[in-house]
Amino acid sequence: MSDKKKSARSTGARGSNLLSDEERAAMKETLKERRRALSGEAEGESDVLAKIAEMSEPDRGIAKRLHAVIKASAPTLSPKTWYGMPAYAKNGKVVCFFQSGQKFKSRYATFGFQDAANLDDGDIWPTSFALKRLSAAVEEKIGKLVKRAAS
Repeated sequence: MSDKKKSARSTGARGSNLLSDEERAAMKETLKERRRALSGEAEGESDVLAKIAEMSEPDRGIAKRLHAVIKASAPTLSPKTWYGMPAYAKNGKVVCFFQSGQKFKSRYATFGFQDAANLDDGDIWPTSFALKRLSAAVEEKIGKLVKRAAS
């Protein structure tokens, strides 16, 4: 076989390097979440709280506060896990999510919005934020964004 034409088997080693270990773990979490949802075993809030409990500090503390802020600001959003992370959905579509910085060995956690979020503002608007800690001002800003996103 020529170098230009390799079988799918021979490229397997290179293909396995496309995703990091953390990304592969997140994909496996997604498959578990989908199986649980299809079987009716998904527990929404308790699943989210369990994922938060698994986190190390400071991400655990941030995730707990975010959970409270989101529930207070947009009680219509339903907690669920998404790629193994806490997320909040409307009509089954993820509106916002929290990603632990430790999950992907990042120096900060991320709070983000998906396209189901009602945040459109002209031609450009932010869809994710780096979080190092939550102050009262940051919580207030996130609460306002989540309320708007869920509207």
